Amino acid sequence: MNILSHIRVLDLTRILSGPFCTMKLGDMGAEVVKIEQPGTGDETRRWGPPFIKGESAYFLSVNRNKKSVTLDLKSKDGKAILTKLIRRSDVLVENFRAGVMESLGFSYTKVKKINPKIIYCSISGYGQTSSRSHKPSYDLIVQGESGLMDATGFPDRQPTKAGISLADVNAGNIAFEGILLALLQQERTGKGQHIDISLLDSLMSLFAYQSQIALSTNNTVTRKGNRHPTITPYETYQTKDGYINVAAASEAAWKSFCSAIKHPELVFDKRFFTNAKRVMNRQELEHILVPIIKRKRSGEWLRLFAKADVPAGKINSVQEALALTTMRERNMIVSIKHRTAGKLTMVGNPIKLSASAQMLPPPLLGEHSGEVLQRLGYSAADIKRLRTSSII
Repeated sequence: MNILSHIRVLDLTRILSGPFCTMKLGDMGAEVVKIEQPGTGDETRRWGPPFIKGESAYFLSVNRNKKSVTLDLKSKDGKAILTKLIRRSDVLVENFRAGVMESLGFSYTKVKKINPKIIYCSISGYGQTSSRSHKPSYDLIVQGESGLMDATGFPDRQPTKAGISLADVNAGNIAFEGILLALLQQERTGKGQHIDISLLDSLMSLFAYQSQIALSTNNTVTRKGNRHPTITPYETYQTKDGYINVAAASEAAWKSFCSAIKHPELVFDKRFFTNAKRVMNRQELEHILVPIIKRKRSGEWLRLFAKADVPAGKINSVQEALALTTMRERNMIVSIKHRTAGKLTMVGNPIKLSASAQMLPPPLLGEHSGEVLQRLGYSAADIKRLRTSSII
């Protein structure tokens, strides 16, 4: 069975952070009803190219396992429909700028009166309680404000953002975690609650040792390229024909590394005797290691390191990573049939439960409006009237 099959989610999200969260709930079996603006829908339906037979690859990536209902939330009829949906839902997720839901008449305080058991999750750039709550924000802005961009890249080049929308998808993950915790409490107490997720908070929580170094010492966290601030060798090395990553993060791995590169004497060098000494004398160590690694091809080094049990790996393109045998073995590449895009190959859910999980294709705009409204008690004539008046 699907572990969340008894949970109904009302999805008032769009773009990335919210849809990523609700997709994960849908992957675990929850019924997710996605509310979209009539005629336009989620903004990402138009974000491209690329488009797959008219469907945005961006939208498809984070909206499987959902039902799409178009609804004009500013109209009287639209508000009435949303109210009925709230009464039958266990979870509501929204990622509007703080204050928008209140202006629509569906703040947590008002929604709680409609359904006291509901779990109401808000995702925004700066949360609901800061002096910047009402400011607009996007992933790029938060990556810069968090310090991530200043810590990413090489010291002699401009600040660099992560190659993925890390602030958005991480906030979606944190929201997913918060909702699961709230569902556990809901089952015990019968009460719902408000979950307040901030992109900035969520990204800052990932800094771990970097933020602790900044808080506990006078050391400035700066861009170090691919170097690790507290471990070496733990970085990217140029080979004869490309680049590889090496992560000798333990003394045992360091000894194996020295053996693999045919320089066992480095193990006994007082400058490099411990990891702390290697970090302190990093430049001297690099002066020795860099020309050694450049002598062989990437494939040769990877075979030697594998034989010596030294953690090392090639630097794949995204296409190469998706084609890894491991991805197939882990069922991380899945295929589903989409009504217009045809066979759609997607990245699967990384949470592997022994219970089976459902897999429904991303919905067409308003594809399930009639079905959902019918379940709410609307007649065929009612639904026709709502369509004609562009309420749905």
